[in-house]
Amino acid sequence: MKPERWREIEEIYYRAQQCDAYARRAFLDEACAGDEELRRQVESLLRADDEAESFLDTPALNLAAQMVAEEQTPSLAGKQISHYEIVEPIGAGGMGEVYLARDTRLGRDVAIKVLPAHFARDDELRRRFEREARAISSLSHAHICAIYDVGLEDGISFLILEYVEGETLASRLARGAMQIDQVLRYAIEIADALAHAHRHAVVHRDLKPDNIILTRRGAKLLDFGLAKFQPPATRTGALLSSAPPESARLTGRGTIVGTLQYMAPEQLEGKEADARTDIFALGAVIYEMATGRKAFAGNSHAGLIAAILNVEPRPMSEFQPVVPPALERVVKTCLAKDPEERWQTAHDLMLELRWIADGASQSQEAFALTTKLAKRERWWWIAALFVTALIAGVTAWLLARAPAPTARPLSRFALELPSNLRLANDERPVVAFSPDGISLVYVLSDGANTQLYVRRLDQLKAEPIPGTEGALGP
Repeated sequence: MKPERWREIEEIYYRAQQCDAYARRAFLDEACAGDEELRRQVESLLRADDEAESFLDTPALNLAAQMVAEEQTPSLAGKQISHYEIVEPIGAGGMGEVYLARDTRLGRDVAIKVLPAHFARDDELRRRFEREARAISSLSHAHICAIYDVGLEDGISFLILEYVEGETLASRLARGAMQIDQVLRYAIEIADALAHAHRHAVVHRDLKPDNIILTRRGAKLLDFGLAKFQPPATRTGALLSSAPPESARLTGRGTIVGTLQYMAPEQLEGKEADARTDIFALGAVIYEMATGRKAFAGNSHAGLIAAILNVEPRPMSEFQPVVPPALERVVKTCLAKDPEERWQTAHDLMLELRWIADGASQSQEAFALTTKLAKRERWWWIAALFVTALIAGVTAWLLARAPAPTARPLSRFALELPSNLRLANDERPVVAFSPDGISLVYVLSDGANTQLYVRRLDQLKAEPIPGTEGALGP
């Protein structure tokens, strides 16, 4: 398509937008003057505005302009802007194309976001691009992509951003739900980033998995292309929902800005977005991280909008029974239809998520300790049973090997004493058998002295035991 033709379509499109449904037909009849192809292209753009899922101020026109630009504008890969060597395209945001570039002065990789040349004539888009630069430059946070530079060269406006290596949350969610500890970690980091942005009067307005990068150091919040400045709150709680005139001019009257799947009801109704709008979007993101499903569904854009406005999401525990009830309650509060019923600040939400994470961590530690003690106790019982069985086995084996006691023959005998001796007459025992049972020991007395005598049972004669004179008992 020739640039002259595109400018003609663009002019008629803008003017048709200002007409209501009844006046638009008559205007197109006059403006297109029988050029059916011209009318078809303009009407196609106007219909796309009514059906677009991702809304900028003029989404259909922007998409069409981008297609025209792709036909006319070559890729910037391999070229140089200022002291940045452009390496390759790495994506596209709501406000332009993003390239990997090399900072030749500092010797580091950066991301360069370029406002396409065909947008240069659009003062509104250029102001929004500059607004993104101001929004990000006021933010310095570990979980927000940093801005290094902003410039204009050869008619090209550009931002120099921190180059973040990692995987988008959207790409990760394509593989299914995440572990609850990961959900809590990333949710806390994103909530903390939003709290920082809100303290600097910046509302993101387009929070979604595509704008979150997961790195080795945690989550990074990207693409403030739809961000809006708001005046500081004049009372405790959320940022004021009233915006300065400049913001109203940038977004237009009743314009829907954001990505449909994560938009709050007030956005769908064309009302002003504030910090609680970002909180709604974060609730939808947490829901998706925990369940692997989107919070709201519909068979069409109209059905999806109706669901966001009127339907409560199904409990996360239906899809993931391990979801803590406290997290269920937090997400339900985030997704309240009325902004007044949501968490009023991202900081409060972050603290609540951190409390849940700490509780889950303590529960896991307690469970691990209990499991460890139970295992240890079980091993002690196993060891005790083993030792007992071993002792019993050894005892049985020794008893089996012990010789059976030999029965001793019954012996009868008569004790014959020498004629001049008699058994000592004493209260103590005077007769005893030897421990081996084969000898008899007794005390004999001659009337004056006593002495021990021993007699083997297989002999008849007793013999005195030397050194036992005066003995009183055996």
